[in-house]
Amino acid sequence: MKTFVQSLVFAVIVALVTAGSAVSQQELERLESIAVIEQSVMVPMRDGIRLATDIYRPKTDAPVPAIFVRTPYNFNPWRDGEMNERRFSTMIEAVERGYAYIIQNERGRYFSEGEWDILGPPKTDGYDALTWIADQLWSNGKVGTLGCSSTAEWQMGLAALDHPAHAAMVPQGFGAGVGRIGDWYEQGNWYRGGAEQMLFFTWLYGVQNTQRPQFSSDISREDIIRLRRYFDLAPEMPRVDWTKALWHLPVEDIMRNVDGPEGIFADPAPVATGGSMIQRTPNDPAWYKGGLYHDDEPFGVPSMWFMSWYDVSIGPNLALFNHVRNNAEDPEVAENQFAVVAPVTHCAYTRASEQTMVGERDVGDARLNYNELIYGWWDYWLKGENNGLIDTLPKVRFYTMGSNEWQTAEEWPPEDTEMVTYYLNSGGNANTLFGDGVLTTNRPGSQDNPDSFTYDPSNPVTSHGGNVCCIGGAINAGAYDQQEMEQRPDILVYTSDPLEEGVEVSGTIEITLYVSTDVRDTDFTVKLIDVYPDGTAYNLDETIQRARYREGYESQVFMEEGTIYEIGVSPMSTSNYFAAGHRIRIEVSSSNFPRFTRNLNTGGNNYNETEGVVAHNQVHHSRQYPSQIRLPIVKK
Repeated sequence: MKTFVQSLVFAVIVALVTAGSAVSQQELERLESIAVIEQSVMVPMRDGIRLATDIYRPKTDAPVPAIFVRTPYNFNPWRDGEMNERRFSTMIEAVERGYAYIIQNERGRYFSEGEWDILGPPKTDGYDALTWIADQLWSNGKVGTLGCSSTAEWQMGLAALDHPAHAAMVPQGFGAGVGRIGDWYEQGNWYRGGAEQMLFFTWLYGVQNTQRPQFSSDISREDIIRLRRYFDLAPEMPRVDWTKALWHLPVEDIMRNVDGPEGIFADPAPVATGGSMIQRTPNDPAWYKGGLYHDDEPFGVPSMWFMSWYDVSIGPNLALFNHVRNNAEDPEVAENQFAVVAPVTHCAYTRASEQTMVGERDVGDARLNYNELIYGWWDYWLKGENNGLIDTLPKVRFYTMGSNEWQTAEEWPPEDTEMVTYYLNSGGNANTLFGDGVLTTNRPGSQDNPDSFTYDPSNPVTSHGGNVCCIGGAINAGAYDQQEMEQRPDILVYTSDPLEEGVEVSGTIEITLYVSTDVRDTDFTVKLIDVYPDGTAYNLDETIQRARYREGYESQVFMEEGTIYEIGVSPMSTSNYFAAGHRIRIEVSSSNFPRFTRNLNTGGNNYNETEGVVAHNQVHHSRQYPSQIRLPIVKK
């Protein structure tokens, strides 16, 4: 391997000499004028593995606080020898404001040593990195952690360890780090209601590169810096048409079918976290061995949480925020949890504009000065500046779609929220947009006229918009008109009368369905819709429940033909103003693919099956079987 490294370094040096001077130096020169730059510092972990780290800190003799970003993604400011100027702007702002900006690759990613595992040792690696930062001569001993998505997911596990240097954190779009919180058993966005979310099928394809060059420990830092200018050590995976690839059965072979690295997705070989993810159940012990944060762990860090209404995990994210506020042992930690919820898709906060479009829906001017908010947070906790932020900051700042305004509250759901029950009803023909399904506050009568539909796994309801991310282009995230979808006979549609007065729904939406089927297991899906006077029907949130988990995620209980079951469907969350003249609608079906895997209805493993059976499903609604949705309505 050493011979390979030497020849590679030689090739890079030749390339540098011959590359010319096309690269703009303006941003780099600006950064060099204000910062001490230390790139590719190999920071040791407790087991001897070293993680590649870049440090940009102010040119001062005074100790400074640090903003720490830890990521599986490529933070290299160079691409094929050319500088990516956008990457320098973040570093420049941090340094100009008096912070060291530190960014580190997770183990096994790019130039960091070791083997990468999505649920491997992020807690200990994060803890060791904080110790190393706090011990530096230039450090004031206070570190704040920052990041969105997979650059955020490790922060909750680290917060459970309560490192003395971990002064504050800003996790954004952080659902992939949330394991079990109360009744939520999403296990890092892998599940919703016991059904697999397919986003990780596509995300892992591009991230879990198990084959990559690794270098001997005696390679110099200077050589690594030269190498990284031209080599990322992560192969460009061939582009996959996921709109087709996700249809492959069995599900456990999807990665193999696109010639992707199986790794923890489906590799049967034992790994540190307990085997392949696709084979686990929602409460498998393996989920509790890695880096996910669970509700039986402590939490020791003041936090400013950023979330999005059209992100994949808004429900469990809000549940975690409430959990920490109510359960942190340190009163200072419990009292210093703050949330911001924006009307955007995954990690798209700063893309909001004067006319913010989320999918097809215009939600108005959703801009917010995130930089000033976050740096005010850092100044308070990392520099000790008494800037008045904590005294004026609302516990929750959330954007209400429909009225298109930022609002504040001191708790979630907002203080003046009342749960109002809407019942499903029909004459037995709620199928499609043109059926007779209604949503009403009047409790149904004694007559049960169940709505029936056929769910065929080979012809599932396809996802149209939604609260998704990271699914390789197979779904467009956001709000989209559902009217065309609602012409399918396997979608039951229940709609309220036009509202005489506007109604704000802000909080957690609860659903109870009374159902029957002729198969051992099936799924039930629900969407909440805002119907405009012209008929446009925008999706707000969506969910699913796998029937075998209706009694809890600790066991699987199958169904018997002819028996009616009460199913509590996994909740939804939103903040939306249904204006006067609008209607409230829910859709009920048994698939939302490829947002969620298809239930093959056999009662088998599902992940290793290639043939499904058709399910004939019914939703019942009567005084005895009051199928319902409970909406958190804000009383004004």
